[in-house]
Amino acid sequence: QVQLVESGGGLVQAGGSLRLSCAASGRTFSAYAMGWFRQAPGKEREFVAAVAWSGGSPWYADFVKGRFTLSREKAKNMVYLQMNSLKPEDTAVYYCAAVIPDLGATPTRPYQYRYWGQGTRVTVSS
Repeated sequence: QVQLVESGGGLVQAGGSLRLSCAASGRTFSAYAMGWFRQAPGKEREFVAAVAWSGGSPWYADFVKGRFTLSREKAKNMVYLQMNSLKPEDTAVYYCAAVIPDLGATPTRPYQYRYWGQGTRVTVSS
């Protein structure tokens, strides 16, 4: 069973930065897609970023607008989300997720992911 644990959330002022971490364990992730999602109260869970563990460039949601960067540290089974220029509308619980996707596809919908962390809360004040 794959286990994912997020950390790094907290309270930050608008314009500030935060780095979220996702520690993955249980097996090798060479065939996996790794994603970041977020969910604000009363809203649907939405896609933020994703990447194939094996390589390639990450895919980002349009609202990121160059502010967020997804990275991997394969030797430590870690996935990161560097968030800069944070806005109040970024306030949400952020989740990391993993799945073995179809070949040639990077999933961007929550239902496409099988494994989920418990989430880490990000609050951006104005």
